[in-house]
Amino acid sequence: MKKFEKHEDYLNAIKEGKSVLLFSADWCPDCRVIEPFLPELEEEYHEVDFYYVDRDEHIELCQEMDVFGIPSFVAFKDGEETGRFVSKMRKSKEEIEEFLTSVN
Repeated sequence: MKKFEKHEDYLNAIKEGKSVLLFSADWCPDCRVIEPFLPELEEEYHEVDFYYVDRDEHIELCQEMDVFGIPSFVAFKDGEETGRFVSKMRKSKEEIEEFLTSVN
């Protein structure tokens, strides 16, 4: 999973193709729960570029996108948002798969 270093990375990531942003943080226990199966999802949805957005390092982007709960997913296709799975609740692999299927 690619990681954002600066705000321009966000703009480049969503510009073309399909992308999903995962908003997360190292200290977030619910984020750690989903971590083990993320590589499987990346492999299964290989046509999608996945990006890790550290909530603490990119708080302005979180505010700009109205993402306040983590872990949260926001999907884009060719620069347009196609869906979001945003909440502060723990997410299961099945729920994330359902979301990814719905936006592809």
